[in-house]
Amino acid sequence: MNKNIVPYLVKRFLRFDKEQPFIFLSALLAFLGITLGVMVLIIAMALMNGFDKEFKNKLTVMNYPLTIIPKFYGSTNEDLLTTLVNDFPKLSFSPYVISSVITRNGSKLEGGYIFGVDFEAESKVNSIINKAMSTYNYPKYSVIIGKSLKDEFQIQKDDKLMYIFTQVEPGGLSITPKIKRFTVKGLFDSGLTAYDKAYSYTDLNSLQKILGLPSNQYDGIHIFSQNPHEDIIKIRNKLPDTVVIKGWWQDNVNFFAALEMEKTSLFIVLMLLILIASINIISSLLMTVMNRRAEIALLLSLGASQIQIKKVFLYLGIVIGIGGIIAGIILGLSGIWIFSSFDIIHLPKDVYPTTTLPLDLSLFDFSLIVLGAFFIVLLSSYYPAKKASEVDILTVLRNE
Repeated sequence: MNKNIVPYLVKRFLRFDKEQPFIFLSALLAFLGITLGVMVLIIAMALMNGFDKEFKNKLTVMNYPLTIIPKFYGSTNEDLLTTLVNDFPKLSFSPYVISSVITRNGSKLEGGYIFGVDFEAESKVNSIINKAMSTYNYPKYSVIIGKSLKDEFQIQKDDKLMYIFTQVEPGGLSITPKIKRFTVKGLFDSGLTAYDKAYSYTDLNSLQKILGLPSNQYDGIHIFSQNPHEDIIKIRNKLPDTVVIKGWWQDNVNFFAALEMEKTSLFIVLMLLILIASINIISSLLMTVMNRRAEIALLLSLGASQIQIKKVFLYLGIVIGIGGIIAGIILGLSGIWIFSSFDIIHLPKDVYPTTTLPLDLSLFDFSLIVLGAFFIVLLSSYYPAKKASEVDILTVLRNE
C-alpha cells in the first residue's frame, strides 16, 4: 500500500467529525491540558530559579563569598592580611572586628552585631556598603545602619544611637556592660530585613578601642572572589593552622537544600499535571480506534501493514502532544517576558529579597520540561496505537 497513507490518515482523523464530536473535543482538551501544563511548568521553574538566584546574590553580599576566621586558639592579624594580599593580588580583602550588641533608642531594643571595618577595603568586598558610603566621611564613633532598623527606630541621619555591648567592664562593686553612643551617618539596604536590622558598621579603629583590641589584630578577614569555590582551595593551602576559611554556602547548606527540594517537588507535581492531561490523548485515541474499527480492518485487508496502522495512531497522538508542547512553550515564554517587562505583581519587600518577580529559566530546566512532556506524550500514544494494530479483521468485517 502507498506509503503516503500514514500522513493522509493522520490528517483525516484530526478533522472534526460531526457524528462523533466528543472525540474531537477530547483531543482538544488533551491539547489544552498539555499546553497549560507546559506553560505553568516553564513559568514556575523560572520563578524558582529566579528566587534561588536572588537569594544567593543577597546572601553572597551580606555573608561574603569567603571569610577567614581564627580557630579557638588562633587569631588573624595584619601579618596574615599582608601575606594574603601579596599572594592573591586579584582578590579583595577586608579585615573586621565584630561584637554582638543590643541597639537601643528610647524604649526600643534590637539585638544584632556591629562590625568594625576599614571602609575603603570594605567597599571593595561589599557592594551594599559601597553604595551606602556615597556621603560617608568616616567620622570617629559613627555608624552605618540598615534601612529596616532606621524605620523601626524612626531615627534620622546624625541622630545618636546607643549600643550596649556584650562585653562587661568593672565599675566599683559591680560589673556593667560597655555602652557607647554612635552617630548615624549612613544607611544601607540589602533587601533582606533580617540583615538590615541585625548588622551595623563602624570604623575599625573605633571598635578596636572600645573592645580593647590591638590595632593589628582582627576577628576575621572578608574576601571577595568571583570564583569562591575555586579560590577557597587555593587560599586554604596558604593559611597557617591557627585560622580556617569558609565559604558563604557553608552557612546556608540547609536553606538551599530546602529550596532545591522544593523546586524538585514542584517540577514533579506540575509534570503530573501534564501526565493527567495526556490521559485525554489516550481516551481520544481509543475512541478514535473504536469508531474507526471498520476502516482499520478494511485497510488491513487491502494490504496496509500493522506497523503502518500503529504509526497512524502514534503520529496522531504525537501531533496533538507536540502541538500542545509548542503552544505551551510560546505561552510560557510570553508569560516570562510579560512578568519581566511589566510590574504586574508587586512583592512585599519585608518578606522577599525583591519587590518584583525574579524570573530566570535555565536551558537545563527548559530542556527537561520539553523532553519530559514529549516522553509522556509518546507513552500515552503508544498503547492506543498498539490496540489499533491488533484489530481482528475477520471479526470486525463479519460484524459489519
